[in-house]
Amino acid sequence: MSAKVADVDEAFLQTAKSQGYWSTVWIEFKKDRLAVAALAVIFFLFIVAIFSDFIAGNRPIALKWNGRVYFPVLFEYKEFSDVDFKELSESLNRVDFVIFPPIRYSDTEYDLLSVLTPPSRSHLFGTDDRGRDVLSRMIHGTKISLSIGFVAVGIAVVIGILLGVIAGYYGGITDFIISRLFEVMITFPVFFLILTILAFRDPSIYNIMIVIGATGWTGIARLIRGEFLRLRRYDYVEAAVALGSPDFRVMLKHMLPNAIAPVLVAATFGVAGAILVESALSFLGFGVPPPEPSWGDVLSQSQRYVDFAWWLVLFPGTAIFITVTSFNLVGDGFRDAIDPRLRGR
Repeated sequence: MSAKVADVDEAFLQTAKSQGYWSTVWIEFKKDRLAVAALAVIFFLFIVAIFSDFIAGNRPIALKWNGRVYFPVLFEYKEFSDVDFKELSESLNRVDFVIFPPIRYSDTEYDLLSVLTPPSRSHLFGTDDRGRDVLSRMIHGTKISLSIGFVAVGIAVVIGILLGVIAGYYGGITDFIISRLFEVMITFPVFFLILTILAFRDPSIYNIMIVIGATGWTGIARLIRGEFLRLRRYDYVEAAVALGSPDFRVMLKHMLPNAIAPVLVAATFGVAGAILVESALSFLGFGVPPPEPSWGDVLSQSQRYVDFAWWLVLFPGTAIFITVTSFNLVGDGFRDAIDPRLRGR
């Protein structure tokens, strides 16, 4: 078995030398069809998040009125400050035109005459308990969920890399103190720690990002610490130190690039975890404050109407499941592509 693993490692190294490390990782990643499909789903979600205002909303994408072209979806105009665009579109003359998003409902638009209506032609995903279009809220909620996931993980990556690099490079008493900090943070139930912190803070999307990031760095820090403990024994690191290179130069230029790959895998899993945590917080009422849309907020409304409003459970629950699963599958594929010993399992 060890000989087989050694052959796999040697083959991977030879390919990496000829094509480049990251090119080799991408080639190996593409062999996992399930991970590639999950990556395509993530790209689709990014497109939906970026162009959410162009996909769903009650403001026109483009509007020509009195010989002038406007873009209300991008800019605010004084001429339309008190205008109902639906009524305006009905009064256009022949030379004017208007282009609306495919889904002509805002994520915050109330319609008390259409409360809790099931999916139909006018509302493909139905409406919630305030008459808001669920599909529009799902589309705009994509931006909220992905933003929280990536910003929170970005904060966790910065904290984890900083502490892990210091602990792994200097070792000794520094490593001992920081390692004890890791252990203290790990002993806390993260979700309840987040709930406790948010209970003393004003509800805000930024507070959620900061809290999730500030409590999710331990795994990344331990990975970086382990990689630095391994790399600091290598000859090229010892040579750089012997030549008098400053510590920060040795850590950032010589060691960190060779230790970052496991962190990227952990960050991929971290995005999925952050999205799941935000959805759970919104479900419990501690998440994104209204009227901002969130998948967890849409799902939380189903508690009171679960007996008949099945669409409030199905659509946001499916979106959360597919998104979290896709990030986990990409993380698995990326991990297998980086580590030759896992390839083929």
